[in-house]
Amino acid sequence: MNRKRVLIMGAAGRDFHDFNVVFRGDPDVEVVAFTATQIPGIAGRRYPSELAGPGYESGIPIVPENDLERIIRDEHVDTVVFAYSDVANEFVMQQASRVLAAGADFTLLGPDRTMVKSHRPVLAVGATRTGAGKSQTTRYLAALLAERGLNPVVIRHPMPYGDLVAQRVERFATYEDLDRFETTIEEREEYEPHLDAGRVVYAGVDYEAILRQAEIEADVILWDGGNNDFPFYKPDLFVVVADPLRAGDERRYHPGETNVRMADIVIINKIDSAEPAAVDAVRATIEELNPSAGIVTARSDLTLVGAPIAGKRVVVVEDGPTLTHGGMTYGAGIVAARRFGAAEVVDPRPAALGSIREVLERYPALESLVPAMGYGPAQISELEATLNAVDADLVLSATPIDLTRVLHLNKPITRVGYELVQVGGPSLAQAIEPIVKLARTPALTGAGAR
Repeated sequence: MNRKRVLIMGAAGRDFHDFNVVFRGDPDVEVVAFTATQIPGIAGRRYPSELAGPGYESGIPIVPENDLERIIRDEHVDTVVFAYSDVANEFVMQQASRVLAAGADFTLLGPDRTMVKSHRPVLAVGATRTGAGKSQTTRYLAALLAERGLNPVVIRHPMPYGDLVAQRVERFATYEDLDRFETTIEEREEYEPHLDAGRVVYAGVDYEAILRQAEIEADVILWDGGNNDFPFYKPDLFVVVADPLRAGDERRYHPGETNVRMADIVIINKIDSAEPAAVDAVRATIEELNPSAGIVTARSDLTLVGAPIAGKRVVVVEDGPTLTHGGMTYGAGIVAARRFGAAEVVDPRPAALGSIREVLERYPALESLVPAMGYGPAQISELEATLNAVDADLVLSATPIDLTRVLHLNKPITRVGYELVQVGGPSLAQAIEPIVKLARTPALTGAGAR
């Protein structure tokens, strides 16, 4: 019998998940390859046989997205599945045009086929764009659950940049766990704040296996989404964060618009930084796309930890993905430098080295800052060398991690903290009460009951 030949376009996240829950073990389908983009160092590897299962004894090749047409032709691909996020709707259709012109079908897999059902209540956080404020929202909701005596376990959207077999199921409870799994800066940015608050975080590659393990110790599963992807788990409450600094993107980017349409609650964040007209425009879009959604307004409160920056010449480090495929030209570090009186934000470009220089050249619209790129040891070393080479009084770090744990810097570092503060709309504390009630239902005290 001829098997349907499928190629999955991805970025080492949604693509692997879609394979695991839809195609793995299907005798009628053969996935011939993944394509890779957005994340450096993924192409040229293989999705390992240990994860791919029967029929994939040699694993599945991961090839550059630039090779799309060649793979369709050479592998006689029937269907191409688009499986990554935070891209313009127009871009998605451009990829569809490439696929169709090469002769294959083009498809997207939806929530009903890809969301895994949990035995625990699921509170999910998503966004319209990366960098909208998912992480601080997740921290805020986790604290609300903890205040009610519940144990929320965070499961983070995948960032599998290392040994995929070793990373099948990752559990992080201590900083030693971060070292044991050789986590990148991008991973640490998401995990460290939860560890500091005493919460357990799971991540990895096989998200059904991850869920089943997390359910053993969780009262509530708290899904912390990546980019603007929709959840891997079926939520009992879905909270979506919108960014008025990029007003209009909530209907221009995939799958952010999907998130808005599915949301129970949409948080318009950063209202302290955005123009009122932009906030109003985002609100109008939400009301049009999803009239039943509760709309919350919030701000991001900034704090400094470390030496004062007033009158100092600072080199600013910002969250990397927000500035690259997220499309922002600045972040909380630049805002803090201005708000707290830095004398100068030093331009890092003359001192930038290696891949850091390449990133700054690729994104010339960025303000004078350094994206906290650290997808592997070489790039982490280049980030360290760049910051040390900049002629500044101190490093102003707006990445959520403590950079001193991974970098040896020759100048002081002041960290920028940012936390969600609700300003208006329905109370988030009240909104999670159905989750609290579910978690306290006796039938849910044992895994498998739901």
